[in-house]
Amino acid sequence: MGASKVHDFGAWAAHLAPGFAVRRGTNVGRYSLTTAPEALRQLFDFHAGSNLEPRYNIAPTQPAPVVRSAAGGVGRELVMLRWGLIPSWGKEASIGNKMINARSETVAEKPSFRSAFHNRRCLVPADSFYEWRREGETKQPFRIGMKGGPAFAFAGLWESWQGTEGEAAIETFTILTTVANRKLHPIHPRMPVILDPKSYQIWLDASPDNTEQAFSVLQPFPDEPMAFYRVSSRINSPRNDDAECLKPISDFG
Repeated sequence: MGASKVHDFGAWAAHLAPGFAVRRGTNVGRYSLTTAPEALRQLFDFHAGSNLEPRYNIAPTQPAPVVRSAAGGVGRELVMLRWGLIPSWGKEASIGNKMINARSETVAEKPSFRSAFHNRRCLVPADSFYEWRREGETKQPFRIGMKGGPAFAFAGLWESWQGTEGEAAIETFTILTTVANRKLHPIHPRMPVILDPKSYQIWLDASPDNTEQAFSVLQPFPDEPMAFYRVSSRINSPRNDDAECLKPISDFG
């Protein structure tokens, strides 16, 4: 599992020309994870997990890797959960289609996310995410990540939902969002909560006396380490999940 160095953001500009419309609405609707499993293990310190295949265009309702506290609270585990949180009280699994993101400002109070925020926090590994901005008559997709292309973690929540009696429980997750930093705001007014590695354990610690500290790490990630570039509309379809999704279409530096 590993992405080509040519698409690691290192040579690409990190600014946009003004004059285009900033898109409103849901953000973090697609992301990638192409980092080698051993590198992920070192970064997130989880027990041996699945032999992950590169994912270039992870979309809602699909299974994706999540890191959470292991059963019994000893260590961390990497598990495959479905993207789109289904609250435990949900009547139908389809409600998860609308729960791919949770606003960090209200996550502690919203009925859909409140229990998971207090009890079931997780890390969502990624090495980029995609966002669209309207430019004239088209919506231009951008790939956004860190300079040099290292993996990072979104702040996430997970939940277990029991559907029809006798069926196996479905475990799902959502990604938290916050206001965009200055660099990303010209693309979208919000961005995923990207956690500093020093905050990973703070976020995962679900003990009752840690809730306030966990809430405090839900901040916009700093501008300087981040970069982005335009990619093709190929990313629009979740059926396209290959290295071509990462290919830049222009350099505007």
